[in-house]
Amino acid sequence: MLKSALINLSMNRPKTVFWGVFLLVVLAGLQIPSIKVDTDPENMLPHDNAARLFHDQVKQTFGLHDMIVLGVVNTGEQGIYNRQSLTELQTLSEAIVGMEGVISQDLMSLDRVDNISQLSSDSDGPGTIRFEWMMKQVPQDQAGIDQIRTAVERLPLLNNTLVSGDGQAAGIYIPIVKKSESYRISNLIQTEIDNLKGSSEYYISGLPVAEDTFGVEMFIQMAISAPLAGLMIFILMWFFFRSLLLISAPMIVAMGSVIITMGLLIGQGYTVHIMSSMIPIFLMPIAVVDSVHILSEFADRYRPGEDPKAALKEVLSHLFTPMLFTSVTSAVGFASLAFTPIPPVQIFGLHVAFGIMLAFLLTIVLVPAYIISLSPKRMAQLQDHNIEEDDRSRLGRLLSYTGRFSIAKAKTLLVLFVLVIVGSGYGVAQIQINDNPVRWFKSDHPLRVADRVMNHHFPGTYNAFLVLDKSGDLKTELLQSLNDRAAEQGVDLQPQLAGVSGEDFTAYSDELINLFDQLSYDDADNESLWLALLDLTEQAQSEGKYFLTPEALQYLDNLQNYLDGSEYIGKSNGLPTLLKTVYRELQGGEQEQYRLPSNATAAAQTILSFQSSHRPDDLWHMVTPDYRSTVLWLQLSSGDNQDMSQVLALVDAYVAEHPLPQDVKLNWAGLTYINVVWQDAMVNGMLKSLMGAFVMVLVMMVLLFRSVKIGLLSMLPLTVTILFIYGLIGVIGKDYDMPIAVLSALTLGLSVDFAIHFLERTRAIYRRCGDWQQTVNEVYKGPSRAISRNAVVVAIGFTPLLFAPLVPYITVGFFLATIMAVSAVVTIVLLPAVMQMISNKDALFGVKKDQLEKEKSHV
Repeated sequence: MLKSALINLSMNRPKTVFWGVFLLVVLAGLQIPSIKVDTDPENMLPHDNAARLFHDQVKQTFGLHDMIVLGVVNTGEQGIYNRQSLTELQTLSEAIVGMEGVISQDLMSLDRVDNISQLSSDSDGPGTIRFEWMMKQVPQDQAGIDQIRTAVERLPLLNNTLVSGDGQAAGIYIPIVKKSESYRISNLIQTEIDNLKGSSEYYISGLPVAEDTFGVEMFIQMAISAPLAGLMIFILMWFFFRSLLLISAPMIVAMGSVIITMGLLIGQGYTVHIMSSMIPIFLMPIAVVDSVHILSEFADRYRPGEDPKAALKEVLSHLFTPMLFTSVTSAVGFASLAFTPIPPVQIFGLHVAFGIMLAFLLTIVLVPAYIISLSPKRMAQLQDHNIEEDDRSRLGRLLSYTGRFSIAKAKTLLVLFVLVIVGSGYGVAQIQINDNPVRWFKSDHPLRVADRVMNHHFPGTYNAFLVLDKSGDLKTELLQSLNDRAAEQGVDLQPQLAGVSGEDFTAYSDELINLFDQLSYDDADNESLWLALLDLTEQAQSEGKYFLTPEALQYLDNLQNYLDGSEYIGKSNGLPTLLKTVYRELQGGEQEQYRLPSNATAAAQTILSFQSSHRPDDLWHMVTPDYRSTVLWLQLSSGDNQDMSQVLALVDAYVAEHPLPQDVKLNWAGLTYINVVWQDAMVNGMLKSLMGAFVMVLVMMVLLFRSVKIGLLSMLPLTVTILFIYGLIGVIGKDYDMPIAVLSALTLGLSVDFAIHFLERTRAIYRRCGDWQQTVNEVYKGPSRAISRNAVVVAIGFTPLLFAPLVPYITVGFFLATIMAVSAVVTIVLLPAVMQMISNKDALFGVKKDQLEKEKSHV
């Protein structure tokens, strides 16, 4: 019913088809100007994801921001410690502070941080500390510059953070309001750099700028690569069919499918993310494949001067069902991505699935309508591609030889493919799941260069935050203690406590202290009780500042020392580092005094001293005002997921051996950690969706062919291709990253496409002629030729992607070509060999002897 309706529509009302498609394209195209772009990988996670919510909470609680890191490198004798380099660094710092989107008060640079030291006067003695700008002005002589170097090297908070340990690089840490501003701000910084004339080199790095830059360049690349791929496909189809007018039809189908699908996505209000931006690249080969099947068979059947409708009806009559099922299976492969826990991947998968079914519909109605609308003169220009002549062409001779070879060497081929599968299994076992947004750029990209240089000189430009929280209801615990003590003397505290209403524990306990202090004067009869309650409150308030207690600080310090000894962590900074630095100066400035205060009171006094610095709010980037939560800033030299995962394992191992203090919880935040979370979710989700889609496609194949045997045969190219592709990935050492994960859906769709066409035509021919050798000969004249043309058109058509500056595009281009080539070879070479080994062909193809004799007599 559907088949007849669509074919009749395309044949009898071509103008209606043209206008209908045109209106759909126009309506969809009108949506495109309202496009909203979102290139933040963090949005790979749902907004209610626990890890993401905690990450955002940590940023808000500790006033942390995404940062751009600017490196100033000078490899001369004095390194960065020369007047010109320091002057340029200060010039850049002052310019950056005034840029919109930069959080100026938190910017870290040599000219905007404190030197912490002892006052030199002997009369002051230990306990007197001085905070002064590290570099308020660039010294005029080398002696003054050397003093800055000495000061930096003795301050753990700054050494190997603001200035590299080798003294050859200085960093400016630039906190920004939001990641989406990083590309714009980095360009402004680069403009300032271009105005400098010194000998220093400048490098802009950091995950935020890498992610935002990728988003910008991705859309530029899409605007270049997609048209180039379309042009290449157009040229290749002209090579095969030698009719510019004829091959325009599949290009119109591809363009129409892409425009309508993208218009639908944008019109629904979805943002175009990293994944959905690649819809045209994934949709185009699938949209072209069905059209090439029709063109190929039409070119083989039609001879100039004949009625094109008759040839088209014959072609469509036996192509409709396999084309429908190949489209459905491809759509199922991508629609299965809806089961991944990654919203952009879900949107990508569902819209590609829609685009595939739309391409099928357009192919069935638009391509035939286009062909029959050509004038007889235009049709006469179509090169005669009849089967007999094509048998003498290079492709025809090659395919004919392939068919004979596949049948003659069936056993050898089966052994060979078994060996390939075994080798692929070994390769699959070698696959490493890993990703890093910085490595989405080619090795010579400025961001990749900056990443290498900066992480060579510094402990690391990748940030992760280890957060420790002390739980417990201090207010309830304090009230219980107070009520118990008052009850011992028969006093009910409820009337006195009724007016106490502090929002947090600190404010509440401060009000209690004032209350009990006043009551000790006003109620002389119970003065001892009120003073006792005053002491209890002060003690609870002191102990409530948990991360000032010796127990908590020592645990933090030990954890930091452990992490600093790891090869994966370049450096850590936290509250213990700050306390030990300030406490050393309070105790006289000698290195042996670089230790933690001995008690909570001393720690509080040390904190109080730091509050006299020029940047007192830096403390709250390390600990909350109630001292119940603290964060360790870890600098990693690698943003690879594997390395971050090693850090997670290190901390887990430490905590297992040294359990956290009672009621203390540990958690993670930071972009490097968030990347691990969404990558793990995506990989696991992709694996589950692939397995689910594989089973669904198998069921569909059995239903399509109404045969378990042929259904299993149809899955052979898909299975071998998937194993080979992922085995190749493992052997060459390519990490299993985001593009590779998504390619699994494309592999499923394209690989089974060839098998369906090959087996459907093979079964139909065998049922007609009843002779296996004759079937093989005919199969290699028709379906095999269409499959080969498709493989060549798509595989070579997407070679422009190999020259893209972005690694994901290169990956997609290379593996898309490999998928097409491998699946075509497996279909054309392996399937006939396997069928050759099956002795009962009648049973395989569901042919009964009496039915066969009847069909032969009818013919």
